[in-house]
Amino acid sequence: MNVPVWVNGELHDPARATVSVFDHGLMVGDGVFETIKIVNGRSFALTRHLDRLRLSARRMDLPEPDLDAIAGGIEQCLAAAPAWPLGRIRVTYTSGPGPLGSDRGNQGATSVVIVDEQKPFPAAADVTVVPWPRNERGALSGVKSTSYGDNAKALAYAKARGGGEAIFGNLAGNLCEGTGSNIFIVRDGRLLTPTLEAGCLAGVTRALVVEWSGAEEADVPLSALYSAEEAFLTSTTRDVQPIARVDDTVLPVAPGPITAKAMRVFAERAAADLDP
Repeated sequence: MNVPVWVNGELHDPARATVSVFDHGLMVGDGVFETIKIVNGRSFALTRHLDRLRLSARRMDLPEPDLDAIAGGIEQCLAAAPAWPLGRIRVTYTSGPGPLGSDRGNQGATSVVIVDEQKPFPAAADVTVVPWPRNERGALSGVKSTSYGDNAKALAYAKARGGGEAIFGNLAGNLCEGTGSNIFIVRDGRLLTPTLEAGCLAGVTRALVVEWSGAEEADVPLSALYSAEEAFLTSTTRDVQPIARVDDTVLPVAPGPITAKAMRVFAERAAADLDP
């Protein structure tokens, strides 16, 4: 990848772009991030993503991010990037250099923007339910934090068992989310997705699907996933992706009629407005 990387207001050759080895994002995962879709050289839902970056930073008591500067960095990186059919922007924002423990430093925050091509996801997903629950009452619940160790372990667990995404329940035994996705199921003809109180991230694509397809937010037992009439994942880079299999259980159809409608509506609405 030869597209410049934006770090704290300056563009750098990716081979020479650096942050401090003392950065708290590296040392203890003390940061937040966003992934934003690129469609034919343009960002999608940028306003929503930057608003969520600010919200995540506030929930972690980080300094207020300079969203105008970050948006400018995104523009500079996109201007230097090829017009990929599909790409991704990664915005990382940390508390900056700090000591070798949990105390934060006072040298200022770190902001990084990276863009790269995104390969399309498979037409349908096989998912694996993992044995570790999300803590819906934890300090980082609902925060898009750079502390992703549990997600990395869960995804590796899923892939070792033939899954393309890992699915978490929560401490209450309800369905929660994937490592980088939200989840929807069809039950008794109703399109449902876990509430934010269940501990899942307030996904941008999730919110748009709820708005555009009339999904209901509800607590759903984790076990209901195995008997779902239909199910699908949503995320920034996969949009709406049907689920074909849950562990060893093959779902009746992927996509089913409700999923297919959600896919169609999302594609149409997203094409009509790049910053909904």
